[in-house]
Amino acid sequence: MISISLSMQQMLFLLIVAGALWIFISGRIRVDVGAMLIVIALVVTGILTPEQALSGFASEPALIVVSAFVLSAGINATGLTERVGAAIGHGAGGSEWRAVLVVMPAVALMAAFSHHLMITAMMMPILMRLAREKKMATSRLLMPMSLAASLGTTLTLFSAPAFLLADNLLKNADRPGLGIFGITPIGIAIVLLGIVYMLAVHWLLPRRGESPGEAEYLALDRYYTELLIEPDSPWVGRSVESFEMRFEGRFQIVDRRRDSGLRYRENDEPFNAGDVLLVRATPDEFASIANEPGLVLHAVAKYGELGAPRRGADTAAPRMVQVVIAPRSPFIGRTIGEIDVLRTMRVVVVGLWRKDSWLSDQIARVRLQEGDVLVLWGRPESYAEIAVNPGFLMMVPFNARELRRHRAPLALGILAAVVTLAATGLLPAHIAFLAGAVAMVVTRCVGHEQAYHEIDVRIYVMIAGVIPLGAAMQQTGTADLLAEQLSWLTAGWTPFTTLLVMFWAGALLTQILSDAATTVLLAPIALAMAQGMGLAPEPFVVCTALGAVAAFLTPLGHHGNLLIFNAGQYRFGDFLRFGIPLTIGISVVSVWIARWLWLGGPLWPWAS
Repeated sequence: MISISLSMQQMLFLLIVAGALWIFISGRIRVDVGAMLIVIALVVTGILTPEQALSGFASEPALIVVSAFVLSAGINATGLTERVGAAIGHGAGGSEWRAVLVVMPAVALMAAFSHHLMITAMMMPILMRLAREKKMATSRLLMPMSLAASLGTTLTLFSAPAFLLADNLLKNADRPGLGIFGITPIGIAIVLLGIVYMLAVHWLLPRRGESPGEAEYLALDRYYTELLIEPDSPWVGRSVESFEMRFEGRFQIVDRRRDSGLRYRENDEPFNAGDVLLVRATPDEFASIANEPGLVLHAVAKYGELGAPRRGADTAAPRMVQVVIAPRSPFIGRTIGEIDVLRTMRVVVVGLWRKDSWLSDQIARVRLQEGDVLVLWGRPESYAEIAVNPGFLMMVPFNARELRRHRAPLALGILAAVVTLAATGLLPAHIAFLAGAVAMVVTRCVGHEQAYHEIDVRIYVMIAGVIPLGAAMQQTGTADLLAEQLSWLTAGWTPFTTLLVMFWAGALLTQILSDAATTVLLAPIALAMAQGMGLAPEPFVVCTALGAVAAFLTPLGHHGNLLIFNAGQYRFGDFLRFGIPLTIGISVVSVWIARWLWLGGPLWPWAS
C-alpha cells in the first residue's frame, strides 16, 4: 500500500509545480514570465537561496542555447542553409518517394547543427514550390520534412534543450555527462526508423494541395535590376559561365551592356570594367548586392548622390521600399527615364517586378504598366511624399535578408571548430559554443544586431527559470519521494519496461508542456529511480528526455508541426494516425539502444 508523508517544504514545492503547470498549460502568462515567477516563488518560500534560484542564467544549457541561436543565425545569414535547402529541393526530383528519401536525411542532418524550427521554416517554401512544379501533393512532403527536422535534434546533445538539461542534471549528480555525441547512436537509429516508416506509409498520407492564396504569396520571387562591374572587380576578364556557376542561378543574366550597346548573354567575350548586367534576382540576393565584391547596383552607382537632406528632414541612411503602379496612374505608358524620378521625387529606381513578362531592355527605358512594382532607393523624407502620390497604389518596405555569402566558408569553419572543440573536450561545451557565437559576430558572418535579434530570449529565460525547479525537486527530497513510490509500483519490472514507462511519461507530458519543462520535471525522478534500483542513471534520464523530444502524437508536441499544419492542410487526426505507430517504434528503439549503451544489454535481439 502506498503511504505518502510530505514535509512543509515538499508541500510548498508541489504547490509551485502545480502553479507552473497551470501557467504552461493555460498559456495565459508567457512562459518566460512564468519561469521568473517560479524563481521568485522558490526564493520567497525559502526552498532555494537567491544564488541557487538564479544559477540557471549562467548554467551550461542556457549559455549553449543562446550561443546556438547565434551560430544558427551565422549559418543562415551567409546563405548556407538556403543553398543546402535549394540543393535538396533540386535533388528531390519529381517523385514522392525520391523526395522523401532525399529530404528527410538531409533535413535531419541540418537540424542536428542548427535550430529545427529555422530548418522547417526554410524548407517549407522550397517543398511547396517543388510540389507545385511537379504536381505533387504538398501534404505528402511537409509532414516527412517536419518529422525529420524534429528527429534530427536527437543526433547531437545541443540540438534540443531537453538533452542539455538532462546532461546538466547528470553532471550535478557527479556523473560524467553525456558528451556532444553521447546520444548520437540512438539518434541515428530513430532517424533511420523515421525514414523507413515514412517511405513505407507515405502513400497513405493525405493528398492535399496549396490553399488558393499561397501561389500568389510566393509570386514576387524575381526582380529585374542592373549590376555594374566596378573597375577593380574580380569579375573583370571572367566569363558569363563562371558568373552563373558562382551564383548558381540566384542571378540570372538577361542582357549586358557596354559602351551604350547591348550585348546578349550568349556572347563569349569576358566581362570588362564598366559592363552593366541586366539580371533577374531573388529578393535576398537583391538586398545582398553590397556584400558581393566588385558588383554594385548600377542605378545607385550612377545616381546615388541624392543630395544633402532638406533642413529639418530625417538624416537616416537611404533604404529600399516597394511601390505599386496604381490603376489610371499618370506614370502608365511612360518610362522611368522620362519621369526622371531622381529630380522629381529624390529617389532612385533600382529594380522592377512585372507579372508574366520578360524584359530585355534597360530598366530606364521600360514603359510602365498598371501593377508594376518598383524598388526605390532613397531617404525616408522622400518616401513621405511618395506615400501620398496618387500614382502609386501602396508603399511597403523591401523586406529581404541581407546575405553574406562570401563569408559562408568562414561560418562553416567556425561551426566545425565549435563542434570539434566541444566533442574532444579541449574546451567545455558552453565555452566552445560561446566562443563560436562571438566569432560569428567578430568575423561579420552575422551582424551584431541580427545576432541579438535571432536569440529567442523567451527560451533562454524559460530554461534559466525552470532549471532551479529541478534543483528544488531534488533538494526538497520530492524526487526521491516520487521515485520511491514509482519503484514500489514498478517492483519486479525489468529495466527495459521501466525505461519504456519513463519514455512514455515524457511523451505524454510534452504534449502539454515544452520538452525542456517536461525534462526538468521528470528527469530528477528518473535519476532517483535509477539510483534506487542500483543502475546507471544515464539511460533513465536520456529516455525521459527522448520521450519529451521525439513523441509525435499530436501537432501540439512540436512547434514544427504547428508551422506546417495550415500549409499542408492537415487535420489533428492526421498526426494521431501516423504519429502513434511511429512513436511506439521510436520508444522501443530508443530504450533498446539506451539499454545497450549504458546497461550492457544486447544490441541485437538474438544475442545472448
